[in-house]
Amino acid sequence: AVTLMMKQYVVTRPLYSEDAFADEHEKIHRHHKTVRHHVKQYFTCDLKRAKNAALSLLPFIGWMRIYQLKEWLLSDIVSGVSTGLVAVLQGLAYSLLASLPPWYGLFTAFFPVIIYFFLGTSRHISVGAFPVLSLMVGAVVTRLVPDEGPPVNITGFEGLTSDEQRVMVAASVTFLMGIMQLAMGLLQVGFIVMYLSDTLVSGFTTAAAVHILVSQLKFVLGLVVPGLSGPLSIVYTLEKIFVQIEKTNVCDLVTSILIMVVVFIVKEINDRYKAKLPVPIPIEVIMTVIACGVSYAFNFQEIYKVDVVGRIPVGYESPMAPNMQIFGQTAVEAFPMAIVGFAVAFSVAKVYSVKHDYIIDGNQELIAFGASNIIGAAFKSFAASTALSRSAVQESTGGKTQIAGLLSALIVMVVTLAIGFLLEPLPKSVLGAVVIVNLKGMLMQIREVPYLWRRDRPDCLVWLGTCLASILLGLDLGLAVGLGMELLTVVFRAQFPRCSVLANITGTDIYKDRKDYMTIYEPEGVKIFRIPSPIFFANIDFFRGKLVEAVGFNPLRVLRKRNKALRTIRKLLKKGELQMTSVSSGVNWNSELPANIQVPRVDVHSLILDFSAVSFLDISALKGLKAALKELIRVEVEVYIVACDAYILEKLHSCKFFDDEVKSSMFFLTLHDAMLHILEKHPVNSENTKVCEKV
Repeated sequence: AVTLMMKQYVVTRPLYSEDAFADEHEKIHRHHKTVRHHVKQYFTCDLKRAKNAALSLLPFIGWMRIYQLKEWLLSDIVSGVSTGLVAVLQGLAYSLLASLPPWYGLFTAFFPVIIYFFLGTSRHISVGAFPVLSLMVGAVVTRLVPDEGPPVNITGFEGLTSDEQRVMVAASVTFLMGIMQLAMGLLQVGFIVMYLSDTLVSGFTTAAAVHILVSQLKFVLGLVVPGLSGPLSIVYTLEKIFVQIEKTNVCDLVTSILIMVVVFIVKEINDRYKAKLPVPIPIEVIMTVIACGVSYAFNFQEIYKVDVVGRIPVGYESPMAPNMQIFGQTAVEAFPMAIVGFAVAFSVAKVYSVKHDYIIDGNQELIAFGASNIIGAAFKSFAASTALSRSAVQESTGGKTQIAGLLSALIVMVVTLAIGFLLEPLPKSVLGAVVIVNLKGMLMQIREVPYLWRRDRPDCLVWLGTCLASILLGLDLGLAVGLGMELLTVVFRAQFPRCSVLANITGTDIYKDRKDYMTIYEPEGVKIFRIPSPIFFANIDFFRGKLVEAVGFNPLRVLRKRNKALRTIRKLLKKGELQMTSVSSGVNWNSELPANIQVPRVDVHSLILDFSAVSFLDISALKGLKAALKELIRVEVEVYIVACDAYILEKLHSCKFFDDEVKSSMFFLTLHDAMLHILEKHPVNSENTKVCEKV
C-alpha cells in the first residue's frame, strides 16, 4: 500500500482588518498619468518610435530580415504554386456567389494579396475571396441590380450593361467596407472582434453555408433562377428551384455529382494520410482541368446546353472610382461585411500564429485588410478576407511566409494575362460542385449544438438564434440578431449571478458553498454571503433580494415591526399597564415580549459579505449597498465585507460612503480574518471553533 502524504503549510500572522493592514503596511503612492500626458506621449516622435512605427505599419520588414533563404524558399515556392491554383479555382467559383462574371474573382485573388504582403502580420493566411463575404456582396448586388426588373435608380448606371452595373456595385460596397476597416484600424479598435464569440461565429457561418448551398443549386441543376436578397429570400429561392425542377439539366447534375463524390473522397484521403503525403492532392484543380477538357472535347455548351464560364478577357481592367450614391445605399450592409471579413481572417490568423509561435496585431490586420479592399475595389475586385480551406493549403504545403501568398498571386496573374482562355469551356456546375463540397467544414459545425446544450445552454441559444435568424432574415440581420442575443446573455449572467452561502471546510481556512460539502463548520449566528459578479444598477435589487434570502429575514420589515412594538410598549407604559425599568436601555428582541407582542426573530448576529469576485460598483450600487448595510446594522446585525478590491475601497472613500453607522472598520483582508474576529467577539464553546481558530 502506498500512502500519499499531503503537503501542509503553517502561517502565523496578525488578524487583519483593512484599516489595520493599511496602518502596518505603507502603500506606494502611484502618480496616475493625465489625459494631457497620454496625448503628449502619443504625439512625441523620436528615432526609436519612428523605427517601431515603420515596422508596425510594414510588418514584412520584420520577417524579411530573418528570412532563411535556403530553408524556406523552396517550401514557399511549392506552397505558392499550390495555393495559386486553388485561388484561381475558388476565385472563379466565389464570383458566382457574388453574382458577378467569373473572371472578377481572379482580380480578388490578385490585388488584395499584393497589398496584404506588405501590410499584414500573419505569415500563413491566404487572402482573397471568402464564400460568406462573397454571398453578402451578392445579396447587395442582386438588391440594387436584380436579375428580373430594372436596377435601382443610381447616377452612373447610364449606358452600362447589367454586368458592368453589378461590378460597380460590388466594387463600391467593397471600397466602403475597406474604408470602415481602415478607419477601425487607425482608431485602434481591433478589440471589437472580441464581441463576436466563437459560438456566434460558428452559428453565423453555418447559416452562411446553408445560404451558399442553396445559391449553388441552380448551377448544379442547370436552372435559371434569379438572385434574391432580403428576409426569407432562401425560402423564395427554394420555391423557384422546385417549381422548375423538371427542367433540370441532366448533364450538369451528373457532372456535379461526379465532381462532388470524387473531390469528397480524395479530401478525406488527404485528411487521413496528411502525415504521409508530402503535399495534399490538389483534387479540385485536377477535376477542373479534366472537366474543362471533357467539356471542350464533347462540346457540352452546344450539345447539352450546359452553362459554361465563357469568355475570359485577357489582362486587367482600368481602375474605377467608387460611386458615392451606392455608398449611401449599401452602408448598412458594408459594416457587417467589414466586421465579418476581419473576424474570420483574424481568427484563422490567430490559429496559425499560435501554431508557429509569432505575434499578430489585430489593429494592423484591420489596416491591412482595409487597404487591400480599398485598392482591390479600385481595380474591380470584390470583398476579400481569407478562406479556411485555401489558408490550410498554403500552410500544409509548407508555406513559411507571405512569399507563398505573393507567388500565388503571380500564378493568378499568369492565368489572367495568358492562359485564362483555357478555362472558358469550364461548366459553371463544376464550380458550383467545388463550392458545395468545400462547405463540409462549415456545415459540420452543427455537431456543436448537442455539446453546447449539455454544457452551456445560453451559448447554445445564441448559436441556434444566430443560425436561424441568419438563414431566415439574411446574413446582415442575422448577425445583428446574434449580437443582440449574445449581449443579452452577458447582461443576464451579470444581472442574475449564482449567489451562494459559504461555510468553513472543517480544519482549514477555506470557505466553499455549503451545499457542496459534507464536512463544514457554520458558527451559530454567522452567515457568509458571496456574490460572484460586479454590482451595478441592473443587479443591485437582485443582490439585495438574494441577501434577504440568505439571512432568512427582511431587515426593513423587522425594523418596522420593532418600531411598531416600541410604540406599543411606550403606550402601555404611559397607561400604567406595563412595568419596565427603561425602554431606552434596550430590548432583547429574541426573548418573549410583554402583552403578547410578536416581532420576527433575528438569529443572525454577524454577516460576512465576500467581495472577492466583485470587480466594480457603480453609483447606484453604492447607494443600494449602503442602504442594505444600514438596514442590517439597525437590526443589530454586524456586517463585515472581505477581500474587497483596492480600487473599490478607494472609490468608497472618494464617494463619502462611510459615516457613523457604516464604518471602514467593517472591511477585512480575508474571509478567515473576519471569521476569527467574529469568533473572538462572539465565542462559541465547540471543538470546531478551536479547530477553526488554530488554522
